[in-house]
Amino acid sequence: MHGCQLTFYTQQNHRHGHQPVAEWIMGEVRHLGIRGATLFLGTEGIDHVGKRHAARFFELAEQPVEVVLAITDEEAERLLDVIRAQRVHVFYTRFPIEFGMLGDG
Repeated sequence: MHGCQLTFYTQQNHRHGHQPVAEWIMGEVRHLGIRGATLFLGTEGIDHVGKRHAARFFELAEQPVEVVLAITDEEAERLLDVIRAQRVHVFYTRFPIEFGMLGDG
């Protein structure tokens, strides 16, 4: 199957309404019926203005967070449309991929 990998980059303390942006995106993914999203917690990152963000022992607010999806182009457009409509401030990358399942099960 052909589609795209859509990845959102944020940090634990970035919020949309009362929720962290990454959790809000995961909720929208589920609401749209998109399957196959993974949320990764990073240990360190540098943002678009060059500021360093890291998970620290006592403070995880600046912990980098990544939401990665392998989805069809149609699913990507639906999700991006929702994010645009809600005016969520989040950086993303999108690139074409081939994906599928192997093996029994």
